[in-house]
Amino acid sequence: MFYSFLLLSWLSAVLASPAGLALQSRAAAPDNIVSLSSANKFCMIMPRDEHTNIGDSERPGKMKTYCSAAAHSSEQQGTLPGNFWSNVAFKSGTGKNGGQYAQLTGCIRPTTVDRLNADDGGGQYDSSGGVGGQGNPQGSVCLGYKHYVEILEPSGPRACIKCCDDPADCPTNMDTQGCPTVIQGNYFNCG
Repeated sequence: MFYSFLLLSWLSAVLASPAGLALQSRAAAPDNIVSLSSANKFCMIMPRDEHTNIGDSERPGKMKTYCSAAAHSSEQQGTLPGNFWSNVAFKSGTGKNGGQYAQLTGCIRPTTVDRLNADDGGGQYDSSGGVGGQGNPQGSVCLGYKHYVEILEPSGPRACIKCCDDPADCPTNMDTQGCPTVIQGNYFNCG
């Protein structure tokens, strides 16, 4: 409860600042956000419909936020099973130009989520790519950061997500090159 109060106080102060005006225009619905606090507390974008390839979901209205039980905060969000990651690494720090980042990298169990097809080569979701740089899904955000990039590769079977203050740390132009190229981290030899 105390942390919620602090978060709301901080958010009110940020939104009241000149820089906060830009953030207000990027406010996202609960089913259009990602977040990264730890390997057990996170939200990711997934296909909205069952058994959908990532590439086929990359259209307006076809994507939705799915969260770990610890991060789930709205009935508009789906809940990921506790065994979605078979191996996962959380890392945070400063990036190339000193901006803060947080990331998850690792191996997934795509058959634990009815949204995914285990034989799908995957695709990318992000906050700064897509038509006009408005993101895919459009208007999506990572809480506490200015940018994010997420790649799901069910056939890998791996996934990665990185939230960044600096867009140089969250490249959106290498989606076909896969997780290890876009987000360097530990993939536990899963793919």
